[in-house]
Amino acid sequence: MKTLFLVRHAKSSWDEPNLADHDRPLNKRGKKDAPRMAKRLKEREVLVDLMVSSTATRALDTCRIFAEKLKYPKKNIVEEKKLYHASPDEMLRAVRQLPNENEHVFLFGHNPGLTEFANNLSGENIMNVPTCGIVEIHFDVDTWQAVRWKSGRCVWFDFPKSKSD
Repeated sequence: MKTLFLVRHAKSSWDEPNLADHDRPLNKRGKKDAPRMAKRLKEREVLVDLMVSSTATRALDTCRIFAEKLKYPKKNIVEEKKLYHASPDEMLRAVRQLPNENEHVFLFGHNPGLTEFANNLSGENIMNVPTCGIVEIHFDVDTWQAVRWKSGRCVWFDFPKSKSD
């Protein structure tokens, strides 16, 4: 079985209007939400074999916070430029290229593609994965290459405002 955690980056800052979208950092709320959400995963004792992130600053910063909380070596984070505002089809191609020895993979990305990707994989109808939202999808397959649309089962969906810690 393969497990994919889709994580939308935490809330980003718009304080510098001239800053390129790719380079926007996390804002105060994002810096608070990311460790809270990572803590929820840690409490569930989730496993992580690989973390792959969009190269956008806000996605990488979110990923690094999760890595720290989940004791994943930051030097092992894979930065994937193609995940920056990727379409669902582009994300599926990225998933199908994952090394098969990794059973539990985290993918950090952006909306609107991330929500659509989660729905296409699982057959769910999630209206919106909010910032720092997490969708956990299980696949009854032996290889990432076998992942297809509607082949996954959404087993967990959480986001910062879903409950208080």
